[in-house]
Amino acid sequence: MQNSETRVAVISIIVENPDAVPQINDILHSASNHIIGRMGIPYKQKNINIISIVIDAELNTISTVSGRLGKLGGVTVKTAYSKR
Repeated sequence: MQNSETRVAVISIIVENPDAVPQINDILHSASNHIIGRMGIPYKQKNINIISIVIDAELNTISTVSGRLGKLGGVTVKTAYSKR
């Protein structure tokens, strides 16, 4: 999906609560038609998981996904947006 109304963003997620993983997957599935790619890295030494999502969507959609993820306990989210 590419047009002038969308932006590319990277949503970085650090998961410290493994019980949140099903909810994370549900949220990401709801935006799956906008997701370009996903990478997950388990970091066993710190007992956390790191997930990077690349998404091409309207700003409202990106903000909604980031906001829903950020409300989950034990989950930290940061989003970087392209300028166009």
